[in-house]
Amino acid sequence: MAVIKLLIADDSALVRKLLTGIFAAEGDFDIRVARNGREALELARSFEPDVVTLDVHMPEMNGLDCLDRIMVETPRPVVMVSSLTEDGARETLRAMDLGAIDFVAKPEGAVSLEIDSLRSALVEKVRAAAKAKLRRSLRLRDRVRHRIGSVAPVGAQQRTLSEPALPRAASGQSYCAPGPEDSPKGFAGLVLIGASTGGPPAIEAVLSRLPGNFSWPILIAQHLPASFTGPFARRLDGLCALEVVEVAGPAPLRPGRVYIGRGDADLIVAPRAAGPIAMSAPAAADYPWHPSVERLVTSALAQVPAARLIGVLMTGMGSDGSVAMARLKSEGGRTIAEAESTAVVWGMPGELVMNGGAGVVAPLEDIANAIIEMVN
Repeated sequence: MAVIKLLIADDSALVRKLLTGIFAAEGDFDIRVARNGREALELARSFEPDVVTLDVHMPEMNGLDCLDRIMVETPRPVVMVSSLTEDGARETLRAMDLGAIDFVAKPEGAVSLEIDSLRSALVEKVRAAAKAKLRRSLRLRDRVRHRIGSVAPVGAQQRTLSEPALPRAASGQSYCAPGPEDSPKGFAGLVLIGASTGGPPAIEAVLSRLPGNFSWPILIAQHLPASFTGPFARRLDGLCALEVVEVAGPAPLRPGRVYIGRGDADLIVAPRAAGPIAMSAPAAADYPWHPSVERLVTSALAQVPAARLIGVLMTGMGSDGSVAMARLKSEGGRTIAEAESTAVVWGMPGELVMNGGAGVVAPLEDIANAIIEMVN
């Protein structure tokens, strides 16, 4: 049995004890603990863990500053431990931008009573992170500066995949053909994107490469809690040329708009007299992950011909979306799976490839162009 070297960093002695107990009981973890970010950074250098869990709020050096230093000096998979508040969501999304692989939600009540409810997800995410691949391009400029002794300011990472967004289109311009005027429903087709672990920065990388006059609606199911998807949508809206919104209620599908599924619920395409709409539906027990990629694609197939759908399955644990997207392809639609070379975790796209459902397999930096070519 291969041993996983795990570093746990948290300023709470109780949390350190509880987390250590969880992973010690697994039998294949070699564990070290740190009380603050400074200790974590020192142990990251000396212990060389396979994976690190980092609390966001710690004395001497907080989790974000520690993460920033780790990813520049000694890059390795990091899982953040964060609260489910909106502030916690913003901090976690910032952490993922800095290079964190995933996050787990810190219990909101008595930690000792609630930690058991997180046990399964915590172990699963840490195991997945230990096997995850860090992009070679991640923080490349900062790492070069560090090696030559020129220290970059905290968080000044090079955006190697997410290039600056193109400006939003002026009114009346048309980018893609066929345009929305060719469809009686107001749009020529839909792009459906699914992602999980490692998804937020990957989605940003794709959307930031699409022009503001892209003419198809884009619906995204990214596995996140409800308190995270609003900040995630607002962050993307500020970074991308396209308008990005969280779907909290019925929303008309408009060309060039991006719809983010609300967390802890499912994003579906629903029928209306004027044409299909996007809406948030209560999480269905038949689907284990939410927002469910499988349910999104299945609902779209019920309302829109497969030939007018493009399915994109990106980094993530498990197999969510792989069956529905394979069906989409078999019925005449087009599908893209993120290549193993860039996926943080090649679970979901790997399943799509292995079951023959991937029409195109592309590295992250080529997915936007693949989408544009298919729409054209």
